[in-house]
Amino acid sequence: MALDEPKENDDTYEVKGFKFVVDKAFMEQAKEISIDFTGMGFKLDSKIDMGDSACGSCGTKGSCCS
Repeated sequence: MALDEPKENDDTYEVKGFKFVVDKAFMEQAKEISIDFTGMGFKLDSKIDMGDSACGSCGTKGSCCS
């Protein structure tokens, strides 16, 4: 999840006053995306199977571990 401007290959969704920009190809894979604020950051859930990997980020540097 990052701040971005819409591009030609993106769809834009507005939910509860917030605008979300999502790549069309990614959205086809994810089917549905759920975003929740946990108090420590955002949790994203989708239909994409990530297996046993855990992904997270803090500040401007993100990491993905398996």
